[in-house]
Amino acid sequence: MWHKEYDRRLADWISLRREIRHLPLLDCLQTINHWWQATPWQAYYLHWDDRKTWPDPWQLLADNIYCDLARALGMLYTIRLIDRPDCQDVCLTETDRGNLVQIQQGKYVLNWWPDRIVNIQSEPTVTLRTLESPVLDHLIR
Repeated sequence: MWHKEYDRRLADWISLRREIRHLPLLDCLQTINHWWQATPWQAYYLHWDDRKTWPDPWQLLADNIYCDLARALGMLYTIRLIDRPDCQDVCLTETDRGNLVQIQQGKYVLNWWPDRIVNIQSEPTVTLRTLESPVLDHLIR
C-alpha cells in the first residue's frame, strides 16, 4: 500500500535504499522496479520537454503524482543514490513503448513490466530520446 503521508513515503524510500544496497544486482533492480510500480499512477505529470524543471527525488515523493515518466525518474534517482558500481551505467530512455530505465547499456530494463525487469528485449523499440543519468545528478547531490 502506498502511504498518503509524505513522511512515511520518505521513510519507506530510505528503507528501500538501505535494503537493496547489498543485494545481488538482479534482486536489487527487481525490488526498485516493484517499489516504484506500486506508486499511484496518474497520466501526464511530467514531460520530456520540461526536463529542466523536473522535480528532485524528494519533491517527486512530496508531489505524489506518478505518470510513466515520473516512475522511471524515481527509479533512476533510486539507482543513482545507492551508488553501486554495477549500476553506474544507467540512462532514462523515451521509447515508443514508454519511458524505460536502462542499466549496463540496456542489459537490464526497468519500467517495462510492472512486476519484473527485463534483461533481453523480446520486442524491438524505437528510441525517441535518451538522458544519461549524470545530467540529472545536480538534482540529487
